[in-house]
Amino acid sequence: MTSVVRPILYGAAAGLVGTTALNMAGYVDIVLRGRPISDTPEITVRTLAEKLHLRIPGDDQIRENRIAGLGPLTGYTVGMGMGVALSLAQAAGLFPTKASRYAAASLFALTVTNLPIFLLGISDPRTWTASDWVSDIIPHGIFAVVTVRVIEKLEAADLQS
Repeated sequence: MTSVVRPILYGAAAGLVGTTALNMAGYVDIVLRGRPISDTPEITVRTLAEKLHLRIPGDDQIRENRIAGLGPLTGYTVGMGMGVALSLAQAAGLFPTKASRYAAASLFALTVTNLPIFLLGISDPRTWTASDWVSDIIPHGIFAVVTVRVIEKLEAADLQS
């Protein structure tokens, strides 16, 4: 494989694994605290569709079902893209230490997921409670650790073969 294809594939796989870990952490939080499932992904899909003048087809129920599916799919797509970006950055030597990789991945995950909802007016992190931040930081930190670790493991296995 070319030098760019490998980190893209490793990053995509790592991002999907990281996103699965993030979702699992969120669901554990829902179970432990009894909090409701976030509707932010669906609101984001609706808001983006409006801003981009895109119509999600179907009658009311079909459209709502599609939006309910698009919300999580968007999350997986963003997670996969973040994994690719992290893997390419690591391959380019931007984060030479483990600590810098984990810190960059954590900040990147929090920014990439929260900045759009802020810019779209869906939520304002400046108004979040400590509990809201815990519900956001822990899963995104888990995403970062899992994603970076999977990239490292894939690269190490590749070097051994």
